[in-house]
Amino acid sequence: MGRLQKILIPSLGLVLAFWFYSARDTFKPEMLRGKRVIVTGASSGIGEQMAYHLARMEAHLLLTARTEAKLQKVVERCLELGAASARYISGSMDSPSLPQQLLREAENTWGGLDMLILNHIGQSSFTYFSGDVEHVRKLMETNFVSYVALATAALPMLKESEGSIVVVSSIAGRIAGPFTAPYSATKFALEGFFSSLRQELIIDKVNVSITLCILGYINTESAVRAVSHVIPDTPAPKEECALEIIRAGALRHRQLHYPARAVGTMLLIHSIAPELFESIVRGSYRLENVRRT
Repeated sequence: MGRLQKILIPSLGLVLAFWFYSARDTFKPEMLRGKRVIVTGASSGIGEQMAYHLARMEAHLLLTARTEAKLQKVVERCLELGAASARYISGSMDSPSLPQQLLREAENTWGGLDMLILNHIGQSSFTYFSGDVEHVRKLMETNFVSYVALATAALPMLKESEGSIVVVSSIAGRIAGPFTAPYSATKFALEGFFSSLRQELIIDKVNVSITLCILGYINTESAVRAVSHVIPDTPAPKEECALEIIRAGALRHRQLHYPARAVGTMLLIHSIAPELFESIVRGSYRLENVRRT
């Protein structure tokens, strides 16, 4: 990989740097002022950080996650930071009634919606696939079906406001590595559904943007706890990641790669030499620390 990196990374890095910084200059925080935004998975990690950034930008916030006590604290902090308004609804995203509950709250409180940020995630171990099909089914319900359900429920209001859908996904939804089979399956599903939906909206001349966020290893508590004993890489900061997701959604980009250089390089090398790339990935893991369930 050393020789391949020397050839590919410098040129790719220049392209990504040009795109990243030129696009970055066009984003202004006031673009989100007064916007009505739903953020799922907002009690911790990237979702929590997005809530704080949006609060500083004076957006109206409706936050959701499973843990009510954590959500209360996040909402309080958002109001301190300057949110135009902030409220929450706690619940599990695999509940069939939660999407309609959230959208009724947005309709009754704001009269509409400008941005839907889908960020929640179910629990999945970083380990060999054990054959537990029920776990795959449950994870698909949380990580994929609930995204579809909430986006579908939100579309009428987003069409009216010409708003945005932001889907937080993963490099695992583009490149399937070991020990993530159920999780990776849900992320591949997100990519397929929302990429197809985007094209249908374009065909119908519906001005609702869809931004797919392809994230690498981020220093959220859950990610570090799950993989730090196996993956030797240094995770990227969740605060910056959250801001880049918001920026990409506000600018109505098709995709975000974060961290840009690392994710872009992995995608390019995998497209050119997939077997070599996968071999390198397997060789970089601390396999002795992977437990079978």
